[in-house]
Amino acid sequence: MAERAALEELVKLQGERVRGLKQQKASAELIEEEVAKLLKLKAQLGPDESKQKFVLKTPKTRFHHVGQAGLEPLTSGNPSALASRSAGITGVSHCAWPQGTRDYSPRQMAVREKVFDVIIRCFKRHGAEVIDTPVFELKETLMGKYGEDSKLIYDLKDQGGELLSLRYDLTVPFARYLAMNKLTNIKRYHIAKVYRRDNPAMTRGRYREFYQCDFDIAGNFDPMIPDAECLKIMCEILSSLQIGDFLVKVNDRRILDGMFAICGVSDSKFRTICSSVDKLDKVSWEEVKNEMVGEKGLAPEVADRIGDYVQQHGGVSLVEQLLQDPKLSQNKQALEGLGDLKLLFEYLTLFGIDDKISFDLSLARGLDYYTGVIYEAVLLQTPAQAGEEPLGVGSVAAGGRYDGLVGMFDPKGRKVPCVGLSIGVERIFSIVEQRLEALEEKIRTTETQVLVASAQKKLLEERLKLVSELWDAGIKAELLYKKNPKLLNQLQYCEEAGIPLVAIIGEQELKDGVIKLRSVTSREEVDVRREDLVEEIKRRTGQPLCIC
Repeated sequence: MAERAALEELVKLQGERVRGLKQQKASAELIEEEVAKLLKLKAQLGPDESKQKFVLKTPKTRFHHVGQAGLEPLTSGNPSALASRSAGITGVSHCAWPQGTRDYSPRQMAVREKVFDVIIRCFKRHGAEVIDTPVFELKETLMGKYGEDSKLIYDLKDQGGELLSLRYDLTVPFARYLAMNKLTNIKRYHIAKVYRRDNPAMTRGRYREFYQCDFDIAGNFDPMIPDAECLKIMCEILSSLQIGDFLVKVNDRRILDGMFAICGVSDSKFRTICSSVDKLDKVSWEEVKNEMVGEKGLAPEVADRIGDYVQQHGGVSLVEQLLQDPKLSQNKQALEGLGDLKLLFEYLTLFGIDDKISFDLSLARGLDYYTGVIYEAVLLQTPAQAGEEPLGVGSVAAGGRYDGLVGMFDPKGRKVPCVGLSIGVERIFSIVEQRLEALEEKIRTTETQVLVASAQKKLLEERLKLVSELWDAGIKAELLYKKNPKLLNQLQYCEEAGIPLVAIIGEQELKDGVIKLRSVTSREEVDVRREDLVEEIKRRTGQPLCIC
């Protein structure tokens, strides 16, 4: 390994010499001689077997017809093909969606849209652009990035000769996007569905198909400033959603790796032991220790030393305490991580969120691509409104720094430092939905501002003309699809749908050139000149008077 590193350094120096001679416009003979030396060194160096070469492209989209199981997951044990749920496929004898997925009613979608709106407004407030990537990637793009969770990836059959997989998260596709487009600086958000062959627990907001809401900052910046902003964003969103008190656990993969090293864990076991430690928020230390020793072959005394560290949590004082730890402070990686965490806490204090943050040595984040600061937000207690059962939904947001992921895709291994976060919206939806059901709170599923109604028969043409005028003016309006609806039925529809206003046309109103505008809640009615109707509706519903 050391011999290869020395050769790489010689290749680098010789390459710089060749470039320097070309810039100086040295003689062709001298340049040729030095290039020959460079090629000889590269031949000695040979290919680096540890570096995987990636094809930087989006996958083809030509699949088998769904009737030929074109989207059949290849992973064994899958109960049924994703595509076999499509309407019209012969041989499907039941109308059920696959385990781990669900349909959403208009009421549920109204809740989801409001949650998404809070999240998107926050992302935009912090200057993020939006991107999108394909729902499937080349299989090689995804493999080897998720540690033990790689077995949860859905593989797909493809007619065009490419091995494809459904995306497991939005982070790896983002890294591929950066490398493929040679981007070194971007602040982006991405909201889309991802897929995992996980064990579904729908009451806890766990599915096989679910949304992720990601925000990431890519680029070379001064330490911990982007990381602190990501934590600030996480706190802003969770506070705005009002889902209850929360705590953001923070750690650093360098501290974990340094801790494993001084405790006696071999390099080859770092990631698998990290995966065990990551379960401490769900099971006891004894269970985690048993897994380490019994299943992963770790010596009991090594596990005990790890236990002394991973059961500690606190604030910046714990960071300072570990900086004085006689063993941990001697590890270069751990020392770098602790130094960055101390700086991070300074910035979090300035952002006014340090009281929401806890330095927790048990936080491991099982994904292989993390290289620095990692964090995870958990609810301290699920809000218990009247009639609600406590809902254990686990973490509701997470993220961290992954400085090496883009370099895994770049042909020259060029790194683009990145840090980001992901909001666990499905779990948040579960909490909000349960609360609204318990309160029996009415939720509007449309945004209709006014219903165009008639008080007498044979006024369909007038209703159609008026509703068209309102649509053209940007007003959200409806009418009932009957020629001669009863006025009472029209008013009842408004009450059921939560429509605030009714524009009533009658024979007398047509003669007088006015429209009777009725408030559904107060039942107050006023005559409004037809030419003033649009402005009056906008004034009452808070809509801007001009659409620019």
